[in-house]
Amino acid sequence: MAINLVPLHDRVVVRRIEEQETTRAGLIIPDTAKEKPQEGEVLAVGKGKIKEDGKVVPLDLKAGDRILFGRYAGTEVIVDGEEYLIMREEDALGILNKRGKQTKDAA
Repeated sequence: MAINLVPLHDRVVVRRIEEQETTRAGLIIPDTAKEKPQEGEVLAVGKGKIKEDGKVVPLDLKAGDRILFGRYAGTEVIVDGEEYLIMREEDALGILNKRGKQTKDAA
């Protein structure tokens, strides 16, 4: 999905991934009891963090990564009727890997 929002520097654009409305036991969770999800998909990334010497350090995150982030991380924005979060890469707590797939660093 293409969005009309390009983050600057070390920021990323994230779309929250909504939690399921029922529990494993089949209980339905009402909207008033739900918390905002702390999991999302990275849609776009900036060019990188600019160091004091002017060099650009590229980001570790890339579009398509599923990440975990803090409850109050980022700034919520609405673009074309869709809600997104813009946050610094350092606000991401971790990348969720798909089962059986490891990053090159984890091997």
